[in-house]
Amino acid sequence: MASTQPSPIATLELSALTNLISTSASSDPLSASTVQILHNLQHQHLWTSLQVHDLKDSNLRASLLGAGLATTPSEDQTAPRYLISGIPPHRVYTHPDEQLYLLERGLREEDIELERMFVLPTVKNQPWSLRKMASVFDSLPNEVDIQAEEASMNDGKETNDGAGGEKGVKLVEYYEYRNKARLTKEWGGKRLLLAMVDRGMGGDGTVVYYIVQEGAVKPRQN
Repeated sequence: MASTQPSPIATLELSALTNLISTSASSDPLSASTVQILHNLQHQHLWTSLQVHDLKDSNLRASLLGAGLATTPSEDQTAPRYLISGIPPHRVYTHPDEQLYLLERGLREEDIELERMFVLPTVKNQPWSLRKMASVFDSLPNEVDIQAEEASMNDGKETNDGAGGEKGVKLVEYYEYRNKARLTKEWGGKRLLLAMVDRGMGGDGTVVYYIVQEGAVKPRQN
């Protein structure tokens, strides 16, 4: 009777995401979630110019200011540590009053330059409080910093890559009015995306994004 030899068991290769987390993330589980969300934004949602900001690293304050993010000290040691910023491929949210302004002037969202947006990495069932969320919004740049950053980025450049004619005039008027609306919060206050990863028992690693805004939000009219 011929003897049979057990066939070798094939070794499964780790996914690109698993390799990325294991090589670039620290032992902090929230750090690993940040890397996972960064990977999701880049490869699934096609965000560009992505950056990770460590809100509790005082040595990075100068670089964060250069990226348009000002950190503020917090007495709450359990406050979120990481933020992600990047430029999405399309506008994620438009305030109802801003949308009406664009419609009345025949402008489309595709005509407006894309802006950097902030993403808060979280994990499903992670404990939260209003104080923690307020500390996150306090860490975001204020309207004056945003205007200064946009002015430096657009220095020497024509609006909307040289768009001229009637649309160009309307776009210039739009950007000027937007600066005023930000100061008065006519088009709403600060906003960000809350990214939540399902990493609990039986979780499949799905990332869900929620729009979170500071203060009361004007309801949309149908």
